[in-house]
Amino acid sequence: MTDVPPSEAQSFAWPDGERAALSLTFDDARQSQLDRGLPILDAHGVRATFYVTPENMRPRLDDWRAAVTRGHEIGNHTLTHPCSGNFPWSRHKALEECTLEQMEEELLGANRVIEELLGVTPTTFAYPCGETFVGRGEGVKSYVPLVARSFLVGRGVYDTRHNDPAFCDLAQVTCCTADGATFEELKELIDSSAEQGGWLILCSHEVGDEGRQTTRADTLEALCRYARDAASGIWVDTVATVGSYIQQRREGSTEGT
Repeated sequence: MTDVPPSEAQSFAWPDGERAALSLTFDDARQSQLDRGLPILDAHGVRATFYVTPENMRPRLDDWRAAVTRGHEIGNHTLTHPCSGNFPWSRHKALEECTLEQMEEELLGANRVIEELLGVTPTTFAYPCGETFVGRGEGVKSYVPLVARSFLVGRGVYDTRHNDPAFCDLAQVTCCTADGATFEELKELIDSSAEQGGWLILCSHEVGDEGRQTTRADTLEALCRYARDAASGIWVDTVATVGSYIQQRREGSTEGT
């Protein structure tokens, strides 16, 4: 089977002649993101997106407020992080037992709390566990339309490919995990995206030296260094900034037809 033919993404014009876009994202407002991740990002001038849940964020509000002042984006990751009840820890908040009305409160309620605590209103969202449904069987419903109505971008997770900016659905963009990956593995994803003019989004949870759901600090360091090298041709910015650019380009293209 041959590879997918070149797409319209190759002709998509990124700012300043860059070849592709990259967004680094971090889920759950974990403390290692503040202690290990932010110093690396700030040292390289990389602005990232942090998808927070209010409960995890509350113990270190001053640090999260400082991250906002340094240009990092705060995104919505729901109030309580509901996922499938197949995860035992999510059984009491299982998506299978959730309604669209309850999910809408998860989204809008989190926005209200984040605005109250940090003074910013999230414009992008990350699906907890990458799952986009509520209900069971014939009653299953997608909550992607709720995200589309309330946010500029809805980010998935655990995908294998970058986004085609000329085609992707901004309400459910793809995202690859950086956890446990080597720099060489991430570089392959970036280079593949650059060859096709795509938008690669990476997701991390913990930042440290080892462990489950952990992006190694030295890998993040190498990733930032490579992405910020002018020779790489990569535009690195937040999900909101890149998403806004794509939306504006599409609207401009539509107006010109």
